[in-house]
Amino acid sequence: MGVDSDGTEEHSWAVDPEDEQGAAVVAALGRQMRARREALGMRVGDLAAAIQYGEALIYKVEGGKRIAKPEYLDKVDDALKAGGLIRAMVEDLSRVRYPKKVRELKKMEAKAVEVAAYSIHHVHGLLQTEACARAMFEMRQPAYTEDEVERFVAARQDRWSIFNRNPAPTLSFVHEESALRRPLGGTMVWRQQLEHLLEASQLRNMSFQVMPLDRAVHAGMDGGIDVLKFGDGTAVGRSAGAFNGRPVSDAKQLRILELRYGMIRAQALSPWESRAFIEHLLGVT
Repeated sequence: MGVDSDGTEEHSWAVDPEDEQGAAVVAALGRQMRARREALGMRVGDLAAAIQYGEALIYKVEGGKRIAKPEYLDKVDDALKAGGLIRAMVEDLSRVRYPKKVRELKKMEAKAVEVAAYSIHHVHGLLQTEACARAMFEMRQPAYTEDEVERFVAARQDRWSIFNRNPAPTLSFVHEESALRRPLGGTMVWRQQLEHLLEASQLRNMSFQVMPLDRAVHAGMDGGIDVLKFGDGTAVGRSAGAFNGRPVSDAKQLRILELRYGMIRAQALSPWESRAFIEHLLGVT
């Protein structure tokens, strides 16, 4: 990752100017750190010398312009003799480094008891390896900055905690064959991605299917589909080809998405056939 001359990119994350809620949290925590430092009569230069970080970084963190990384907070906590109060900010600061939309999505995924997804152009974000996710973000146009790439990769990794939940949610994925044949990131990255899919497809709570290119009838021609169902009986869904791409929770609209997804699953290869298909791809890549 690139480093500024003052080290800010190495030791902190950027603040999303469009995320008012996140920016407010960062600013509030920055003020708390500044108040603690000033209460001890410590100047910025003194703190910089104590923690071995540049003064510019301290000013930006205290001013709510950058999000401090955990190792920075650890050193500041010790230098200011805060007794863990500053170190306790790690969770709040780490959470707001992710884009607002990702935080909201992760919150819904954390509550979902069922997840269903039909993916067209690439492997679904929940199933991507770190290397594949990084390659995906690096190839976006207009190009993301290195700081943005790191932020988005970290956010995607945070969503993967869904696989560690207990009880585990029921997961169902259907991917287009073309999405699995395109070697995004290069051969080695893509082999690792296919191996990861093969391993994930063995999970007892997950169904993974491939939609082959030779199907003459295809219910998913209108675009990808995502549906999350919750324990209280409610659900939310989204499809680029329905309802102007907006998230929907109305029962009638959800029924349309579920109908399409059900037909897609019926038209796709079975889970066993899909595993064999991935094994075949691994044998020829």
